[in-house]
Amino acid sequence: MDAPRGFGERSIGDLFGSLSQGGKAYVRAEIDLYRTIASRRIGKARNGAIAMVAAVFLLNAGLLTLIICMALALALHIGPLLAGIVTFAAIGLIAFLLVRWGAGKLSALSGDEEERAALAAGEKLA
Repeated sequence: MDAPRGFGERSIGDLFGSLSQGGKAYVRAEIDLYRTIASRRIGKARNGAIAMVAAVFLLNAGLLTLIICMALALALHIGPLLAGIVTFAAIGLIAFLLVRWGAGKLSALSGDEEERAALAAGEKLA
């Protein structure tokens, strides 16, 4: 015969249900904590990011001014059309080299050989 349950005794199912609810509450609290930390960091960094974007625009304006001045100075010696072509060729070469360099650096997003080997070894274990 089963002994009657005393006050405060719970079944194993109730205990597991309570444990499950406690685990869910813990996970939600952790997620909320990380979300709050991320929001705070983004809020603090926002003004810095705005300043950086403004600096890039100002630098771009200065670079355009320099390029125009270079073309105007060359125009005095070789004519306006040829000065425009020479300036375009020089800027185009610099842009081409930057694109090639940047594309090479972006290939790191796909991972290097060591990372791919580690991932392959991890998949073999699973």
